[in-house]
Amino acid sequence: MPKILRKKELAPNIYLFDIYAPKIAASAKPGQFIILIADKYSERIPLTISDYNVERGSVQIVVQASGESTKKIAAFEEGESFKDFVGPLGHASDFCEMDLESLKDKKYLFVAGGVGTAPVYPQAKFFKDHGLHCDIIIGAKSKEFVILEDELKSVCDNLYIATDDGSYGFKGLVTDKIVDLIENENKKYDHVVSIGPMIMMKFVCLTTKKYNLPTTVSLNPIMVDGTGMCGACRVSIGGKTKFACVDGPEFDGHLVDFDSAMKRQRQYIDNKKTYAIADHHCTMDLAVSDHLAEGLQDQEKDDLVIKKAEDRFKRVPIAEQAPDERNKNFKEVCLGYTAEEAVEEASRCLNCKKPGCVGGCPVSIDIPGFIKEIASGNFKQAYKVLSLYTSLPAVCGRVCPQETQCEERCVLANRGDSVSIGKLERFTADYARRHQIKEVGEIRKVNKKVAVVGAGPAGLTCAGELAKMGYDVTIFEALQQSGGVLIYGIPEFRLPDEVVEYEVENIKNLGVKIENNFVIGRTMTIDDIIKEGYQAVFIGSGAGLPKFMNIPGENLNGVYSANEFLTRNNLMRSFDEEYDTPVNVGAKVAVVGGGNVAMDAARVAKRLGADVSIVYRRTEKELPARAEEVHHAKEEGIKFEMLTNPVEILGDDEGWVKSLKCIRNELGEPDSSGRRRPVPIAGSEYEEDFQTVIMALGTNPNPLISSTTKNLEIEKWGGIIVNEESQTSRQEIFAGGDAVTGSATVILAMGAGKNAAKSIDEFLRNK
Repeated sequence: MPKILRKKELAPNIYLFDIYAPKIAASAKPGQFIILIADKYSERIPLTISDYNVERGSVQIVVQASGESTKKIAAFEEGESFKDFVGPLGHASDFCEMDLESLKDKKYLFVAGGVGTAPVYPQAKFFKDHGLHCDIIIGAKSKEFVILEDELKSVCDNLYIATDDGSYGFKGLVTDKIVDLIENENKKYDHVVSIGPMIMMKFVCLTTKKYNLPTTVSLNPIMVDGTGMCGACRVSIGGKTKFACVDGPEFDGHLVDFDSAMKRQRQYIDNKKTYAIADHHCTMDLAVSDHLAEGLQDQEKDDLVIKKAEDRFKRVPIAEQAPDERNKNFKEVCLGYTAEEAVEEASRCLNCKKPGCVGGCPVSIDIPGFIKEIASGNFKQAYKVLSLYTSLPAVCGRVCPQETQCEERCVLANRGDSVSIGKLERFTADYARRHQIKEVGEIRKVNKKVAVVGAGPAGLTCAGELAKMGYDVTIFEALQQSGGVLIYGIPEFRLPDEVVEYEVENIKNLGVKIENNFVIGRTMTIDDIIKEGYQAVFIGSGAGLPKFMNIPGENLNGVYSANEFLTRNNLMRSFDEEYDTPVNVGAKVAVVGGGNVAMDAARVAKRLGADVSIVYRRTEKELPARAEEVHHAKEEGIKFEMLTNPVEILGDDEGWVKSLKCIRNELGEPDSSGRRRPVPIAGSEYEEDFQTVIMALGTNPNPLISSTTKNLEIEKWGGIIVNEESQTSRQEIFAGGDAVTGSATVILAMGAGKNAAKSIDEFLRNK
């Protein structure tokens, strides 16, 4: 039996073992691995060899005690023996078989993270022993997690250490250090080898690809049995299926489908016996679930199985994070369709000759057109169709209320489920983002300048449409980050920032310029802008002025507008420990309102650890929020107190909220909105303890622009008055979105921006 010759703790929960295994030691090469079985009850655990000594007949491994099996291994002591120790397995590193003379002219960079640092040692030692040159980067959480520093320093030209917290060496991720070496220190490398957490290797490859730097990775983390018997380590390499244990474990990192590999790696996440996720992760591991949904969709047509829906009247289900998991994180709730699921769902579409769905879309997308391409597996062509009609498809696919617009008019809804138009739009846009598909053809420039106020959905859409027509467009945005409500108002679990940022970049690629931190009405007025040579202006500044109830106690500490609460969390990321932005959330939070913003605020508060209640004056039937958002909120543990209205917020002696006084309602006759009016029930007042109250009652346009723009007519409540062509009382100024209507949906704002662009084009051509 393989006896433990030496055990050493390298870092918290990380242990080195020298195992007596002379046969393995005699034939082991860098890059290979072994299978370890601790006792008769244990799993087969694949571990990459971190050193071998032929004279002593020993093989060295490094184990991180994380899951049940690795904890069991780590509990063994010197002198004890493991049940089985099998190997060496897998192919040796490519350079072991290469011509040494050719390698002498090359410089390798090894990039290691976590316990992946250990198997780098025999590789670098091979270089040292053969007169070759290499540098090494070690990545760790902090100084105490840096392992094998002296050993690695002895076998390389230069050793660089990167720690997440900056407690030792370079502060940052290993990818930051790669960039630093290449761009700031002018280092030249011919090849990179990366070993560590899957997500780290993915981002190393994304970084090296920018420099056209060949990169090899080890896919040992996805192996289960290690012999090819189970096939659990299937991975896509350049679109072809390989087995990590048989064909690897090392592969060309630029060809690895990391997203699907990470999904497979986590396939037993809920199985305690094989729970092998470490207590300490590389920082990049936090991004796994952010990219999981993308990985589900990253598939080429050649590998795609075209399958039609068995039941035309039933939607293909879509994967989501489990409620009790997602209500504790800010990662996206919906994971999106896989390629096969998208094709199957798209096959349900009837391709109506007179599609009602198009009439229900504020931006008039050719819905049957792009869905038809998905059904055929032509995802790139589907994106081409979409991009003709919308500048923000990945946004619309996530936050547009399709159920009351395009999907409501789907013919299939008469007998069953409408086609999942929104989720298919999202799939298409995400596929394009993943594959960097750009549909920017040659644009003939028009020598006319247009200014757009606000980089929200209305402004971005208007700017994108005008840029496609050839106009010289500049957006003036007050915030430091573009996206408007998409960034500050909608949480990451509904709309990830990276999605918005990518869509914004697409619009900039059309030639649109964005000047951030530029407050129209303060930095310059619209009239100043016109004097600068802009021949038309579109106001898409949104409605950022929050409404309150005007009840006693609204100025107490602990009372937030939803705008402030969401901005602190979404834009300024108060939930992230690395950011300084404070936000105070009590143990119990009341969110007053029933729209999408109320759901967002409630769900954010829940994720910050609060017990949250929605307080709404009507019944659930009248809730203006999307049914999907209400459903998700309930799943996540949000309470709903219906037919209830606050009348006073009570505070303690220190000026902080301590409770909310409410009154019960009953429904009377319909009001101007068509909904039955809430009528207070006399004597039904009650008081409930809360430490935080968030007012989610809607917003009005900020008066800054209207008050600083001459002869601009506005409504009494502050909205800018426009005609059907989106033209204001000043012919060269146009407006749309929430600045005109008050708070509404993203897609309606986009429709307004698109309509305004058409009108601006007509105005300037006729001018």
